[in-house]
Amino acid sequence: MALREIRIMGDPILEKVSKPVKMMTPRTKELIGDMLETMYENMGVGLAAPQVGVLKRIVVIDTSLEEEPNPIVLINPEIIEADGEQTGEEGCLSLPGKAGQVTRPNHVKVRALDINMEPFELEGEELLARAVCHECDHLDGILYPTKVEGELHDVTAPEDEESEETEDGEEAENGTEA
Repeated sequence: MALREIRIMGDPILEKVSKPVKMMTPRTKELIGDMLETMYENMGVGLAAPQVGVLKRIVVIDTSLEEEPNPIVLINPEIIEADGEQTGEEGCLSLPGKAGQVTRPNHVKVRALDINMEPFELEGEELLARAVCHECDHLDGILYPTKVEGELHDVTAPEDEESEETEDGEEAENGTEA
């Protein structure tokens, strides 16, 4: 497995419609492994093949966050049910340092193929539903800023924040207590 370069908004490949996967090949299995490694390395919860420059209908998702990894691979995913509504903060590895409020379904059911090209259905709520919708949009060349309510805003990870000086001249990290 290898890390792949994540394409950044403005790259024309992100605006193209991906092609269905017709058969599993060693190269496609390698791509899926690379996508998972790239997603985890960049602390994402999802990644679509176009984000690494490949126009194939493949998505990887893992919403387990701090828990034991639980990767989901969706090949040729198709959302077959969507209901409810949730509005929340959304970001994207292809638009680093930005986020915005997006309304998505709170529940989705998706039909897809697994890594063995076997059909299955997956239902998800809340973060998983949001991730499925977000990543499936990538397969159709849609980026989340087109769905943002209001403006995008800057976000920084705690380790990216500059340290602040305390009153006595010592440095303290933002968001931590001494």
